[in-house]
Parts: sequence; structure tokens; C-alpha cells
Amino acid sequence: MRPLTATVDLAAIRHNYALAKRCAPGRRAFAVVKADAYGHGAASVVSALRTEADGFAVCSVEEARVVREQAPDARLLLLEGCFDAEDCQAAMELGLDISVQGAEQAQRILDCEVTRPLNVWLKLDSGMHRLGFDAAGLRFWAERLRGAPQVAELNLMSHFACADEHMHQLTERQLERYQALRDVAFDQRSFANSAAVLTLAPAHMDWLRPGIMLYGASPFSERSAVELGLQPAMTLTAEVIAMHEVPAGESVGYGATWIAQRPSRIGTVSCGYADGYPRHAPSGTPVVVRGQRVPLTGRVSMDMLAIDLTDVSGAAIGDAVELWGAQMPIDELAHACGTIGYELLTKVTQRVPRRYVG
Repeated sequence: MRPLTATVDLAAIRHNYALAKRCAPGRRAFAVVKADAYGHGAASVVSALRTEADGFAVCSVEEARVVREQAPDARLLLLEGCFDAEDCQAAMELGLDISVQGAEQAQRILDCEVTRPLNVWLKLDSGMHRLGFDAAGLRFWAERLRGAPQVAELNLMSHFACADEHMHQLTERQLERYQALRDVAFDQRSFANSAAVLTLAPAHMDWLRPGIMLYGASPFSERSAVELGLQPAMTLTAEVIAMHEVPAGESVGYGATWIAQRPSRIGTVSCGYADGYPRHAPSGTPVVVRGQRVPLTGRVSMDMLAIDLTDVSGAAIGDAVELWGAQMPIDELAHACGTIGYELLTKVTQRVPRRYVG
């Protein structure tokens, strides 16, 4: 078997969910497991959280079916709502909570034949301008949906644009627009994503929606996961599969972009961009071998990458290489690549075997 594994620590995910709940005593929390639980494997993550999570949140009906198999009785929120009548019927059959983010979706609910009333979450566009009603539209549809036979609970939700940026003015404006609807009778309210769960108590409301924090990555550029008390859930580990002595002046990899400044021992590692490691990771990006950080050399290939092992005493073929994990935080790698941990985690491809512990 090709030596590359994504090891997922389910105990770490349970720890991170419990931390979210401790940030907001008395509130409930939807564990966000969309995008195959951010690349960690939704079925396994939901199974691990089944007895602890108050509910789960997904993007699509297809994702909801995976979760429902593992958690038959859990509240399960469909974050983008229903896109057609078939989705509405599936939502009723699966017993979903559904987001309603526009007039078309709201009318679709009213047009749907009732087999099981839905918990409806009207989405307010409080300032992100991505999905949701303005205040007037939300009031209009709240009045129309309240008491409709298709609706069990009528709830309110919104989403922050800049909660990960300390004291951003838009965050305060979004909260004010949300609070301006307090005179409208809603059964439940939800606003807090991971960043708001960790740092913004006024946004905690009835339900939290922790996402990236569940997987041990930080939503903040200036605060590490360790500082926040989060435990990394995924460790991506490969092996050194070849070694070459490269003379000074010789290049390594496609495009000859890295040139040895000294006689160098270069290791080839069994991971590339087809596995989800970022192709644009620059030379010098660290990985960990024998407990020591060593730099990437040259361009990442589809199936392999190269590292400089010159300063690692005893380095050999078969050595484990931590590409990210406890020793090499994913947020540090993301920063080096000009991206975010969310993207790296969700891009680990299906050809990488997942191994579950904890």
C-alpha cells in the first residue's frame, strides 16, 4: 500500500465540540459536518459525536442522508435549504431543520405537500450579502410562514462575515441588525460560527454552529489552535520513498526552481497535489521528519514532493513525514501557502486512506 495516511483523532473532535459548549453554557450546538466533515469523514465523525452533539449541520440533502444513517434522531440542519420540490419532500422524510434564504425557497415550503412539518430557519442577510432576506423581507415571510401547516418551529439565523477579525466594525453592525428583529417572535435563534463561539458572547443565542474549530484548526489568523485550547484532529503522514545526493548547483523538481546551495541529501515523499497537499506550497515550507522540521524543495508534483534532509542525522528511506498535524499545525502550512486550513482539510482527496483513532 502506498505510504500515505490521514489519521483522524475522534477524541480530539469530541474535545473540541465540548470546548465549544463550554464557551456558551446552556446553549445547544449544531456540529457542522458539511463537506464530508471538512474532509475528515462525515459518517465516522457523526458516529463519534452521536451521543454528545445536540445536532448536526450539512450543506445538501445528499449530505443529510449520510448523517441521518448515523444519527437517526438528531436535529439536522440543512444550511443552504431546499432547491426544488424533491428536496422539500426529502427534508420532510428525513426530519430536517431547513434554512430558508430567499422568497423562492419560502414559497417552495408553502407549496410543498405536508407529510411532516419542518423546523424552518429564516436567514437574515445582516451584512454579508451572500444569502438571506433583508429585514423587511424577513418580517414579511415570517408572518406568512408562521402557523403554516408545513412549519413546526419558526427560527432565525444569520452568518458573520468578519467575526475572525478582532473588533471589525461590520461584526457590530451585523449584531445590531440581528437584534433589531427581537420584536419578531421566533422559537430559536442562531448566529455564532466558530470565531463567534470562541470570542463573541453576544452572538451565542440559542444554537451555536461550530465548524472549523471542531477539527482543531483556528478561525483566526493571529491566534493559534493551541492558544484556543483546540486539539488537531487530522494528521497527514507520508514516508520518504527515495533519497538522492544532489551536488551544489543542481536543481530539484519541475521547472528547476530550487537549486542546491550546498551538497544536499534530498528525500522524495509519497504525497502530492493529487492527494490534497497544496501545489503552491513554496520551497522552505516545513514538514517534520524524526521530530525535526525540514524544508520543502522545489515544486510539489502530482504524487510526490521533495524535502531537504541534509541536516537530519540518520535520515533514511521509510522515515515517516508529518505534512500536518500536532507537530506541524495546519494553520501554519495554510499561512505559508496563502490560504486557510479549511481549504487544505477539505481538499484531502479520497485516494488518501483515513485511519480513525480515539
